[in-house]
Amino acid sequence: MNTDKIITIALRTVELETSSVNGLKQFIDTHFVKAVKTIAASRGRLIVSGIGKSAIIAQKIVATLNSTGTPAVFMHAADAIHGDLGMIQSDDIILVISKSGNSPEIKVLAPLVKNFGNTLIGMVGNMQSFLALNSDIVLNTTVDQEACPINLAPTSSTTVQMVMGDALAVCLMELKGFNSSDFAKYHPGGTLGKKLYLRVAEIAAQNAKPFILPTASIKEVIVVMTQSRLGAAVVVNEAENILGIITDGDLRRMLEKTANFENLCAKDIMSSDPKTIASDVLAVNALEEMRTKNISQLIVDNNGTYGGIIHLHDLVKEGII
Repeated sequence: MNTDKIITIALRTVELETSSVNGLKQFIDTHFVKAVKTIAASRGRLIVSGIGKSAIIAQKIVATLNSTGTPAVFMHAADAIHGDLGMIQSDDIILVISKSGNSPEIKVLAPLVKNFGNTLIGMVGNMQSFLALNSDIVLNTTVDQEACPINLAPTSSTTVQMVMGDALAVCLMELKGFNSSDFAKYHPGGTLGKKLYLRVAEIAAQNAKPFILPTASIKEVIVVMTQSRLGAAVVVNEAENILGIITDGDLRRMLEKTANFENLCAKDIMSSDPKTIASDVLAVNALEEMRTKNISQLIVDNNGTYGGIIHLHDLVKEGII
């Protein structure tokens, strides 16, 4: 098979699945609205079940729902009829996903759910199937054609199921007023979590806190800057209010202007308008501030007093960049 043939097959697959997703628009109807409202009003969980490829899609939908504020549990349809039905509680809503809606396990599972008195939502690609006819609410995920060349392997149908699940999750997020702070609660790990919760004060606390009084000698300035290894020292008064900053650049400019600096002190060479950032600001916002102002460090302002320094290298270390 040559290169052109491979590209042609791949493009045909993408086009068929894109067409199937576009076709899903006609099924976002009153049944979909009822499903969203029913799940949002529930005091229980959403238990999502399926068999085969649909079971894998069900697991992805459960993961998305849990991370966006809708408690959900995966229940494999085969395991359900061999004991896992015990996980269903009285307030739970059951969402069963199936392309055909006529799988043997589905035919056993659906009546059992109805007998328990739980609301049954069927996400199904056959509106005349057993699942569709026995569900309280039906989400139509019918596709005209699988991307599979023999029209058998679940391809377009599983893509449409996933998109329908995403549509449910996003609508539920909006209804519940789920925001970035809520998202951070469920994603504390990794870079994503850090971008949502890590604040400037937490990073600055890990660094040295170089500071000098305005009357400090140039020698004292150099000693403090060398000890901290941050390439800067903040000038503060006795109350630790921020007055200015001295950087490596300030020292170089001083040496260019004068050969005798024995009588100079910190206040004579400091930059009196330093760039600061509040201690409670998210670290990712500090990164944006540095990029906007084309600088590599910011002084942390802790309610008017000196709270330390945050450097670009800190954000690299934490994975924010």
